[in-house]
Amino acid sequence: MHFRGRQPVVRAGLVLGAVALAACSSSSSSSSSTSTTSSGAPASSSTSLSGTLNGSGSSFQTVFQQSAIQAFRQVDPGITVNYGSGGSGKGRTDLASGVVNFAGSDSPIPSTELPSFNGKKVLYFPVVIGPITMSYNLPGVSSLKLSPTVIANIFQGKITKWNDPAITALNSGVSLPSTPITLAVRSDSSGTTANFSLFLMTAEPSVWTLGSSSTIKWPSAARAGAGNGGVAQIVKTTPGAIGYVDYADAKATGLSFASVENASGAFVSPSPSSASVSAAGVTVAPNLTFHAVWGTGAGAYPITYQSWVLVYAVQPNANDAALLKAYLGYLLGAGQQLLTNLGYAQVPTSIDQQAQAQLSQITG
Repeated sequence: MHFRGRQPVVRAGLVLGAVALAACSSSSSSSSSTSTTSSGAPASSSTSLSGTLNGSGSSFQTVFQQSAIQAFRQVDPGITVNYGSGGSGKGRTDLASGVVNFAGSDSPIPSTELPSFNGKKVLYFPVVIGPITMSYNLPGVSSLKLSPTVIANIFQGKITKWNDPAITALNSGVSLPSTPITLAVRSDSSGTTANFSLFLMTAEPSVWTLGSSSTIKWPSAARAGAGNGGVAQIVKTTPGAIGYVDYADAKATGLSFASVENASGAFVSPSPSSASVSAAGVTVAPNLTFHAVWGTGAGAYPITYQSWVLVYAVQPNANDAALLKAYLGYLLGAGQQLLTNLGYAQVPTSIDQQAQAQLSQITG
């Protein structure tokens, strides 16, 4: 299987800096004992471990996975980790098919996909939180406010021009053009799509009519791109475009993004800190699934989502189990320190601790 990266060149400085930070905070001991981070999670497994782990899925996770893989190699050089972006749906399909050892997914396994896992227990490890931006391309417009109602009607094709009265009413003093709105959406089965549509369904259930899923039947004029990076490029190259793009990709591509009205009526810009506020009050199920959209708090950015690493509880052999425990322990421990510099938010401590405790359920 070919594993490809999509990390933009402009992120190189961020990634290298984050890797250096993780390297400094991780143990470099050559002993065979397991060291720990300040959070108590394993910073490394036994240095005698060796083997390869392959993962695929969530494009939202890609930059984090790439930088974590680089830093983890300094901690456990005998373990090779590969991660291929392709969307959450592809990751889940690859895991169900036995193509990969782990999948990145921004949403739980849909009921329609469960039969493909043949009754095997899948463990969810939340590894990253982040905001989904409303990125737009309007030359001369540096500040934009959008409400859930307006966003819903834009993406349903009911608001088609930027100077629509519903948009201008939110943006007093801003000169909005009559430019037609071009929707930029995902072409692949996407957790970003699932969480964006979940936000609209949660915030405006009487307005939003397209449901929530990893794939949505968008208006026919919408332009579709693969991965968050593909949507970002459509927005960047199309005057009048608006798209839902994760914060890290939006920043790396140099996009402008709107402030969005939250449940408290405040307009909040997307950032790692405003995403953390939204995630702080989530309700977590026993299997560690949850959603972070429409979070509470005046400073909460409302389109915030989460991403998990999915693995089978029972592995083919003890070595695979040990490799996964080592790498997941790193993502939940020292790897969390990479996130802010990459444009993500850390998993809330209480959830991270539950995930660390769940590592013992991986057996071979």
